[in-house]
Amino acid sequence: MDFNREQKLICGRYNTTFFETPFSLKVGIALNVKDGLQPINGLRIMPEGDTSGWYIWAGENFSDDPDFFMPLHCEHLVNWCPDIIKYLGLPPGWRFLITPNYEDVWEDKDLLKGK
Repeated sequence: MDFNREQKLICGRYNTTFFETPFSLKVGIALNVKDGLQPINGLRIMPEGDTSGWYIWAGENFSDDPDFFMPLHCEHLVNWCPDIIKYLGLPPGWRFLITPNYEDVWEDKDLLKGK
């Protein structure tokens, strides 16, 4: 599958620039994503080091618990939740919320404050 092509299509649909997420980088992901809980949420801050800046979780509630997110190489998202890969080309400062029948993608400049 051509993930870069799908990611560029999403960026074009929402009129933003493509910001690649190499599969060798890590995302912060909540274990509940693997459970199939809905909706799936993602937000991107500025990448640092070997991280992509992406934080992904499932359900209605976000947690500040330091153990809520675990590091996962992007390449493993193919097995965890392949539906989100097409959103990983969105630049820092963007979010998405998806279910099987709903998609919301928006810019959230507050994610970049203080960076």
